[in-house]
Amino acid sequence: MNNATPQHIAFIMDGNGRWAKSRGLPRLEGHRRGMEAVRTMCGEALKLEIPYLTFYAFSTENWQRPMEEVSGLFELMYQYFKREMDKLNARGIRVRFIGDRSENGKLPEKIRNLMVNVEEKTAKNANLTATFAVNYSGQDELVRATRKILQAGIDPAQLDRQRLEKELDTAGIPAPDLLIRTSGEQRLSNFMLWQLAYSEFYFTETHWPAFGEAELQAALTAYASRNRRFGGLESKQ
Repeated sequence: MNNATPQHIAFIMDGNGRWAKSRGLPRLEGHRRGMEAVRTMCGEALKLEIPYLTFYAFSTENWQRPMEEVSGLFELMYQYFKREMDKLNARGIRVRFIGDRSENGKLPEKIRNLMVNVEEKTAKNANLTATFAVNYSGQDELVRATRKILQAGIDPAQLDRQRLEKELDTAGIPAPDLLIRTSGEQRLSNFMLWQLAYSEFYFTETHWPAFGEAELQAALTAYASRNRRFGGLESKQ
């Protein structure tokens, strides 16, 4: 991997419903095709030796959608990981989930159990770590991390950035170098607010189900042209 290649790419996968509507298809078909795009991105990451990908799969705000769509999304997720388990292991892909997984966090027990099962069965894989943000909110993550620190009775004088990061859902995962958001929107939508502090952003009009190898290469080309100074004068690429 050269210095112009990101170690970690985060995706806000926007436009599944719009992609489906433009083709006269049900919204859930757009979500199903979006999962195929996830598979494609994982394959590209393996080829390019990019070790970390994070996908914004379901936000805490997505509960406002019609329950039929929400239930369909979770069923698609369940079937996807059940079907892909052997392939994930064969390709050396480790899967992690971030977000509120507490019993009072709304996630169905079936999905919470699936998350535990998938994480356990892929824990030893080392070619790629694919993280899925489910029932996730960046603000909620920071509140939950702060609550853990308070409950641990940490001396305020001992609280620093490193200590807080240990309590984040993403502990042990480097911050994204590049955020890609599809479908023309240009906002964070409460995603990884801490971790994206110095990430490069790339926005595209392409809907997520249509985001493939060519679109990824365009994003990587744009990333390679950036001069990442992290507040200093010299590039740290």
